[in-house]
Formats: sequence, C-alpha cells, structure tokens
Amino acid sequence: MSTFVEPLNIIITGVGGQGNVLASQVVSVAAAVAGYRVVVGETFGVSQRGGSVMSHVRISKDKPYGPLIPRGRAGVIAGFEPLETLRVMVNYANPDTVTIMNDRPNYPLGCLLGEDKYPDPARIEETIRKLVARVHRLPATELAKEAGSPLAANMVMTGALAGSGLLPFGREYLTATIELLFKDSVRDLNLAAFELGYRQLAG
Repeated sequence: MSTFVEPLNIIITGVGGQGNVLASQVVSVAAAVAGYRVVVGETFGVSQRGGSVMSHVRISKDKPYGPLIPRGRAGVIAGFEPLETLRVMVNYANPDTVTIMNDRPNYPLGCLLGEDKYPDPARIEETIRKLVARVHRLPATELAKEAGSPLAANMVMTGALAGSGLLPFGREYLTATIELLFKDSVRDLNLAAFELGYRQLAG
C-alpha cells in the first residue's frame, strides 16, 4: 500500500450498465469496515441508455469531506470505458492522478447506428498518457469473460484498484464485502473476476 494522503479521491466512471456504481459501493463499504470515513457522490447521465455514470468516492481518516471531488483533484480515476475515462480526466485529473482503464470501448448508440464515429482507441490512450504520469491499461472485459461473464468487468476493475496498492486498506476488506453483497454462483464469479484484476496490477 502507498502512503495515505488524505483525502484519497477516487472517481469510478463508465456508462450505464457497466456496474461502476456497484464497484463504488464495494470500495466504499470496504473502506468503512476498515475504519475510514467515506463519502460517495453519484452523477448520472441517461444511464440506462448507455449514458455517463460517475461515482466520486472520498476516503479520509478523521476529517469529513463533501461528496463531490473538486475539479483537478482526483487521485485515482478508474475508467470502465476509454472515451468516458478521457472525458472525466479532462475535468478531474492532474499530472499526479493515477488512471486505471479498461481497454474495451462501449460504443454509443450513435456509433452503432452509423451516425457517429468512435475515436481511434489508440489516440484516446495517447491523449490520456499525456495528461498523467501513471496509466494502467488492462483488458478488464476479456478477463471478466475468463472469469465467467463480461458483466463482471466491474469486479475486475475493483480488483485492479486493490492491486494498485493505492487503497489504504487490504484486499481482504474488499473480498469480504463481495462475499457480503453476493451469494452462491454470483459471489464466486465476482471473486474470480476480482482476483484476475488484482493480479494484473499486483504482479
């Protein structure tokens, strides 16, 4: 784990249906159980239609903070979708922000209908790397498929966040939260996905 600098400002972002709100719930419950103050702010676009969804998770030891992270103050951005990651970074990243990004695009409806064109993913990543010093790119959706379902990409990303060493508490708090929130085969799937994501960044 890295040295904890209060507050740890985490943005978990993606589009509707990717499960980033659930991922923020896992992180925030784990932080609270580990003894930290945690506050969560959610912003939604037209989430059920693939619109933007962004969760602000702020973790501190003693001092309370408001639910929304000020612009340019994100310590970590976990992006479930490349273009959405870049969109959030423009407003909330600074050169010291650590970015953890799923490499799988989630094409907007306009792109699927042929009305719009999704930007070149390589250009998106190139731009992201110019904005911050540390970028971890991983095939979260493919790893989730390996675990059993692409829907578990959110737990792959949660595992990667744990594996980054940026959280001030151990992975056991996160796996315990997953075991608390899910049952049976869904629990097993999410734990497997979490483990694959964790290994990606923990080595």
